[in-house]
Amino acid sequence: MKFTSGFWKVRDEITPLYAVEYAGSRINGGELTVYAPGKSIKSRGDILNLGMLTIRITSPMEDVLKISVSHFEGLADQGPLTAVSECSPRVSIVESGEDIVFQTGRTKAVIDKRPDSWGIRFYDGDRELTSTGFKNMAYMKNRENGRCYMVEQLALDVGEYVYGMGERFTPFVKNGQIVEMWNEDGGTASEIAYKNIPFYMTNKGYGVLVGDPGDISYEVASEKVERVQFSLEGERLDYYIINGHTPKGTIKKYTELTGKPSLPPAWSFGLWLTTSFTTDYDEDTTSDFIDGMAERDIPLQVFHFDCFWMEGYEWCNFTWDANTFPDPVGMLKRYHEKGLKICVWINPYIAQKSSLFKEGMEKGYLIRKKNGAVWQTDMWQAGMGVVDFTNPDAAAWYQEKLKILLDMGVDCFKTDFGERIPVKDIAYHDGSDPVRMHNYYTYLYNKTVFDLLERERGKGEAVLFARSAAAGGQKFPVHWGGDCSASYPSMAETLRSGLSLACSGFGFWSHDIGGFESTATADVYKRWCQFGLLSSHSRLHGSSSYRVPWLFDEEACDVLRKFAKLKCSLMPYLYGQAAEAHEEGIPVMRPMFMEFPEDRACETLDRQYMLGDSLLVAPVFKESGEVEYYVPDGKWVNLLSEQVIEGGRWRKETFDYYNLPVLVKHNSILAVGSCDSRTDYDFCDGVTFWLSVFEDGGIGKTSVTDLKGRVVMNVKAVREADVIRLYVEGGNGNFSYRILGEQEVKVSLVPVIR
Repeated sequence: MKFTSGFWKVRDEITPLYAVEYAGSRINGGELTVYAPGKSIKSRGDILNLGMLTIRITSPMEDVLKISVSHFEGLADQGPLTAVSECSPRVSIVESGEDIVFQTGRTKAVIDKRPDSWGIRFYDGDRELTSTGFKNMAYMKNRENGRCYMVEQLALDVGEYVYGMGERFTPFVKNGQIVEMWNEDGGTASEIAYKNIPFYMTNKGYGVLVGDPGDISYEVASEKVERVQFSLEGERLDYYIINGHTPKGTIKKYTELTGKPSLPPAWSFGLWLTTSFTTDYDEDTTSDFIDGMAERDIPLQVFHFDCFWMEGYEWCNFTWDANTFPDPVGMLKRYHEKGLKICVWINPYIAQKSSLFKEGMEKGYLIRKKNGAVWQTDMWQAGMGVVDFTNPDAAAWYQEKLKILLDMGVDCFKTDFGERIPVKDIAYHDGSDPVRMHNYYTYLYNKTVFDLLERERGKGEAVLFARSAAAGGQKFPVHWGGDCSASYPSMAETLRSGLSLACSGFGFWSHDIGGFESTATADVYKRWCQFGLLSSHSRLHGSSSYRVPWLFDEEACDVLRKFAKLKCSLMPYLYGQAAEAHEEGIPVMRPMFMEFPEDRACETLDRQYMLGDSLLVAPVFKESGEVEYYVPDGKWVNLLSEQVIEGGRWRKETFDYYNLPVLVKHNSILAVGSCDSRTDYDFCDGVTFWLSVFEDGGIGKTSVTDLKGRVVMNVKAVREADVIRLYVEGGNGNFSYRILGEQEVKVSLVPVIR
C-alpha cells in the first residue's frame, strides 16, 4: 500500500504523522520506551496539538528484538496475534548523551537522541543490519475514508535481497514487489497466495517478522526502492528483528520464536497416489490403481481419497458415500494389508445438506454474523457454514467426527481450503478480530486436526496434507503448493513457491506431480516425476484426470519407478535431514543461498535447490531436456552417473528422462539405505556410506537416525593424502562404504567405541 508519490510528496488524501525526533524515554526492567513526536520541538509551545509515536523495545529471546510502535493505546486489542515463544534473556540498556543502546546477545538497537536526527539502527555486533529513520516510521490517516495505518520502512543495503513472505509464486527475490498478506484460493499463477507469512529474510543474515496475522501490506523496494515498507491498519504495529547472523541461523532463530516443524513419520516420505478431484471412482477403480502400481513394481506408500469419498453437496459430513464405497472399513483393512497408509480429504466447511449442519448451527459451532445468524454462502458447497475453531467445543466436535474415521482405519487427513474465511459482519465465539482471523483461521484449523492425530496416533505419527497456512503453521506439516497447471512454467512457479516457503520457516513441502489443472503431456509428467520424487514429500494428484503413469506412456512407469526407488534408498540421508528440520528448523528443501551464503552467484537462483545439505537438484523445465544450472566451488559428483564435476561455474547439459543434475557436494557422506521399496525401514541395517571427500584435509560427516528421528549412528570421513579414515560410531555393524567419483584412495576403518 502506497502513501507517497515519489520522494517528497505525500498522497493528497493522506495525513502523515512521522516519528521526527527523540523526546524522552523510560526504562522499566528489560523494556525501553521511547517517545517520538511528529515534528522537531524548538519551543515549549511546539508540543501542543501534536501527535506522538510510542516505541517499546524488548527482547523475547537472545538476538531477537521486539519493536512495538503505537499511536493511540486506549483501544481494546481483540487478537489474535501471532503466537511466539518468549523467554527472559539478559539485556543491557545503556544511555549516553547522544544515544541509547539496547542489546541482547550480539544484537543492538541504537536510538539516536540528537535533535533533528531521529532514527534507530540495528546491529549485529559492529555490523549494521538495517535501520529506520527520517520519514520511515509513521502513522498515516486517510482523510477520505477515515482509515488509519501504522507504517514502518526498514533500510536495504546495496546488493541486499529479500526472500520469503510465505509460499509465493512470483519471482523468488521479492525486491520490487508489492506483497499483500491475505490468504486466498487463487492457484499458482498470480501474486495471490494460500500461505501468507509476514516474515522476510535477507542475504545479510537477519529477518523481520511482523507479529500480526492481519492484512499487512508490503512494499519491497517498490514505493521506496531503498527500503522494505510494511503497513497495517490500526493504532499499533509490532515487529521483530531476528538476527541469525547467517541465513540458516535466521531460520533457526525464527523457528525458535514461532515453532519448530514437527517430524513427519517416515512413511509419509514415500509416494502418495490419489483418486484426483472430479474423476469418477469407486473401490474397483482405486484397487486397480493400487494393484497396477504393485504390478509395475512402483513403490507406493499412501493412497488418498479426494472430495468425492463423501456425497456431493454434503462436504463435509465425514461419511463415506455408500453408493461408491459400501464397505469402507473392509476396504481400508484390505489396503492396509497391502502395506498402504490412507489419507482422506476434508475441509472446515459444513454444507447445509450435511447431516452435521443443523447440529453445528444449534450448538454454536459455526461462525456467526453479528446478529446471531450463521454466516452462509453458496460458494463451493450450497449453503455452507464455517466451523468456528475459536470455540473449544466446536474444535472438540470437529475432532470427534474425525476420530470416527481414524477408528475406521484412516491414517491422516488432507486439510484442504481454509482461505475463504469471511470478514464482514462476523462475530467469533471468543470475540476475535475477524480481519486478523481471516489468515489466522488456518492455524487453528490445522492445529485442531494435527492435535487429534498426535493424541490418537502418537507424536511422530501425525501428518497432514495442508494447503493454507499462517505464521507458525510449520508446526503442522506437510504443506503442498496448491492448484498448479500441467506445464513447465507452472512447474517452475511451483518450485519458486517452495523455495519462498522454505525461507518462511516451513521444513517440509510437496506439490502435485504432473500438475493439477488439465492433463500433462507425457514429457512434462516424466520431468515432474523427477522433481516430485526429489522433494521432501511426493504426491501424484490431478483435477479432472488420473495421474497413474501408464495413462501417459510406458516410459512414464519406468521413470516413476526409478525415482520412487531412488527416494526410498535415500531415506537414511533424507530422514536425517528431516530430523534436522525438526530440531533446528532448517528446511529439507532449501534455496542455494541458504547453503552457500558467501557465494554471490547463489543469491538469485530459483530453478535449482539443495535437498538437504549434500544434494544439489536442478529440475529440467524444457522438452529438449536441456538444463542450465550453477555449481558452487568444489568437486561434485552426479549421483546418477558418478560424473565428477568441477564447481564454481555454470553448466548447460541435456538429459534423458532417467537423469538430471543431482549432485553430491564435496566433503560429504551420503547415507544410502538397503531398501528401495519403502521409506520406513531400519536405516542402519545394511546402510552404505557414499564418500565424496576429494581434498587432502577434507572432512565429511553424517548421521543416521531411527524411525523416531533419534541419532543412532555417527560417521566421519577424514582425507589424509590418499587415505580416507572412516570413523563409525553406533549402528549394528552391518554397513559398507563406497567411494564416489574418480578417486584412487584407500579407506581405513576406525571404529569408535564409547
